[in-house]
Amino acid sequence: MHPAYATDLLAHTSNRNNGLRCPYAALLPYPACEVRESPPRYQTGFHWTERHLQCVWFDARLRPARLITCEGESVVVESPGRWNLEAGPDFLDAALRIGPEGRRLTGDVEVHVRPTDWLHHQHNREGLYRHVVLHVTYYATPALPANNAHGMLQLPLMDAIQAVPAFSFDDVDLDAYPHATLPVAPRPCGLALQDQPEQWVPLLASAGRHRLHCKARRIRDRWERLQDCEQLLYEEIMAALGYKHNAATFRRLAQRLPLHAWESATVEQAYARLLGTAGLLPDLDGVTDPEAHTLVRALWDHWWHNPAPVSDEPLPLVQHATRPGNAPARRLAAAAALFHGREPLAAELLALPRTDPRGWFHAVQYCLERRLQWEHWHWHLTLTGPRQQRPSALVGKPRLAAIITNVALPMLAIHGDFPEELARHLPAEDISAPMREVAHALFSRDHNPALYSSNGLLQQGLLQIFQDFCLNARAGCAHCALAEELSRA
Repeated sequence: MHPAYATDLLAHTSNRNNGLRCPYAALLPYPACEVRESPPRYQTGFHWTERHLQCVWFDARLRPARLITCEGESVVVESPGRWNLEAGPDFLDAALRIGPEGRRLTGDVEVHVRPTDWLHHQHNREGLYRHVVLHVTYYATPALPANNAHGMLQLPLMDAIQAVPAFSFDDVDLDAYPHATLPVAPRPCGLALQDQPEQWVPLLASAGRHRLHCKARRIRDRWERLQDCEQLLYEEIMAALGYKHNAATFRRLAQRLPLHAWESATVEQAYARLLGTAGLLPDLDGVTDPEAHTLVRALWDHWWHNPAPVSDEPLPLVQHATRPGNAPARRLAAAAALFHGREPLAAELLALPRTDPRGWFHAVQYCLERRLQWEHWHWHLTLTGPRQQRPSALVGKPRLAAIITNVALPMLAIHGDFPEELARHLPAEDISAPMREVAHALFSRDHNPALYSSNGLLQQGLLQIFQDFCLNARAGCAHCALAEELSRA
């Protein structure tokens, strides 16, 4: 489908109802209310990578039919799990049948070349791996000590792979996984939509509006409890800055250090209190960059003179699973820049005129970018790291788009109806793994991503369908409620 046609069709399918209902809700089965590990280098033997093994595990056409654990039990794969492109196990929510009795086992799957790589990568110390039920490796030895296996089954692939004469790792197209590879069979939802391309945009647009209405309802409910727009915006933006790994923790930090405690703090004073409360002020002796050393010393001076109350319960921040640009210290710098002693941000955003939808989004983006100017963070990727050769924005445009979509736009509904016209012009975000997964299921691998890549509302629709249907899908998408509803439509 040509993207221009998608835009025109979206305009004609706009929901004119200002209430908090939309047609997508009728499809729901309930009432409406890449991190890659560096492959280890082995001197002899297996010279491919963990990614090759991941592809073999993921694709039923590559995976050997006869799988035997180190304990001698057979393994039948109902679902290999969802390929995880972020921190944590390689595959999430796999479904397996174990042994002659076929007992069902569900959980996460981790893939390595050797069993002891589990220890080398320190997965035994990371809580993200506590739900791993199967450890897939190429070699069976050296064996992982039982006290470090945490009850997970061990599945070596070498013998099973070597028993298939036609198999060759050289034939594995790494670039085709996980999204570009064709599934064994078309997904049920894709079969239901394959002869109805005119329904693609209306479906995503309706699901996107449903998602935005749900966000607006949740923010409205929080405002009714808080009755403080500034604190509400602060908590919501903090959660958005925390990204997925630290969203809840950042919200708790905003509640532990509310805006009224900031008074007329400078950006460095506000930042020092955020870092100190979060337990993230770095050791001054370990900072070698002169500019970073000056800033860190100033932060410690502010903290010593005006410390915030520190709770006995530490905040559970996740740092090892984040990229430098998403690190908590950098995200908290953005919060300090947005909210320190200036004109209240919520009042400024709520006062922006909405007569021109595109103009409103540009105005919100400009407002946020203007507040996010901080010289140190334009030239430093981390708090204590060296000066970079090229400047970078404290918060990139995709994350700003996410903040506008998830916070600024839904907040407009706390004093009135949801702004339907604004929803049609949502800025696009980066295409995420869930978006790709849903799009490939609905529209096949050969669809044109331009359908939704430049339209934030349609992207929100993909995310909502993923949340409502794909997260709880059974192996092979059997008995998909969405497909059943689409077939009847």
